[in-house]
Amino acid sequence: MAMTTANPETRHPTRRQFLTATAVTVAAPWVVPASVLGGENKPAPSERISLGIIGVNGMGSANLANCAAHPDVVVTAICDVSAARREAAVARHQATAKGHTDFRELLARADVDAVIIAAPPHWHALMAIEAVKAGKDIYLQKPMTLYPAETLAVRNAVNRHQRISQVGTQIHAGQNYRNAVAWVRSGRLGPIPMIRTLNVMNQGPNGIGTAPSQPPPADLDWDRWCGPAPAVPFNALLFADSYHHCSFMDYSGGWTPGMAPHIIDLPIWALDLGLPVRTYSRGGRFVVKGDGDAPDIQEVIWEYPETTMTWMMSLCNSFAFDFGRGTPARRLGIYFHGLNGTLIADYNRCEVVPEGPMLKDTAPPASDIPPSPGHEREWLDCIKSRRQPSCSVNYHYRIDLALTVANLSMRLGRALRLDPATGAILDDPQAAESARPIYRSPWKFPAEYL
Repeated sequence: MAMTTANPETRHPTRRQFLTATAVTVAAPWVVPASVLGGENKPAPSERISLGIIGVNGMGSANLANCAAHPDVVVTAICDVSAARREAAVARHQATAKGHTDFRELLARADVDAVIIAAPPHWHALMAIEAVKAGKDIYLQKPMTLYPAETLAVRNAVNRHQRISQVGTQIHAGQNYRNAVAWVRSGRLGPIPMIRTLNVMNQGPNGIGTAPSQPPPADLDWDRWCGPAPAVPFNALLFADSYHHCSFMDYSGGWTPGMAPHIIDLPIWALDLGLPVRTYSRGGRFVVKGDGDAPDIQEVIWEYPETTMTWMMSLCNSFAFDFGRGTPARRLGIYFHGLNGTLIADYNRCEVVPEGPMLKDTAPPASDIPPSPGHEREWLDCIKSRRQPSCSVNYHYRIDLALTVANLSMRLGRALRLDPATGAILDDPQAAESARPIYRSPWKFPAEYL
């Protein structure tokens, strides 16, 4: 794929120019001298991917560094509503990158081929849809979305605009998950009617603590940070990072969408699960105090045609069965309970416990899944080949919809049924209506992608 860039005199539209524009105009190629980009051995400019990023805190910075390490990538645009964060990232790419406060200005640039979206989760759906609408390929950090209607809208937008997408569940690229998939797909465990998944920790009675009342930093556009979610007074803990976001439902959906995308990915991948036909979730904030309103306990049951998967999340007890106990710590894990044996897995563990003599061959099967070149590198390769990566939204929406429907079930206090072909909520008009978010003005949910 030939990467085009814009004329240097037109590549930075003003806010007024962007807001009055009706389409992104692709201008003549901007040829960047190889010497400017770090050496004569770089690929030709037409072969480089011109990369932008929205949100450079935490994982955003890591994703950007992993992409920028490759010689066929040039970082041209960096957006963050915090000037301190934005300017620090621009300084690392000062020869090629320009900073933006408004993500729409970044998306309007014709010299940006692809965008990493690592803003807080309440922004993910809207930014992803606007990015693909503007012709950009996307690397979208998890959680992909927070509402069922957002899940489907992002998937539909990516497909309508024929963009390459990768969701940031980077553990999917690890060899251990491939080993676990090989065990499940070998058939040796027998039928697997039950999967249990968990993520637990102990935040203590004070949770993340309580932020003092204070104005936002002078270099931060707090109203823009809140964006389509409810506007609240500045809270330094809410602003801090993704760990702290997970204590606030409107901005993250809590710890279930915060961690489960990594964890339920393995069983959905290994068993090629579609959409759950029935989902039931309960939970609440019973013990943990301090700032935030997210549940400190949540349980989910997902029913599939031939198996049931459960989820256990706790912020007030870190006992994790075979995955650890005693001293408080973050622990996670997956159990595949098969007729002939149980597979116990996490990011690094892949252990099989036989059901006595019923599992006759305990030698690890060979994996036929090719090793990953790296989650970000896979995305970059697919931008060039125009083949979808392993965690495109067309795969990951099955994970995301399971999670967004689970949170909706918890909020409504009842089980929800899905049409496995369309993802539509069945026989519950109130739930179907509640599946669509109401964005704070002037932001509007892009209902045309439903």
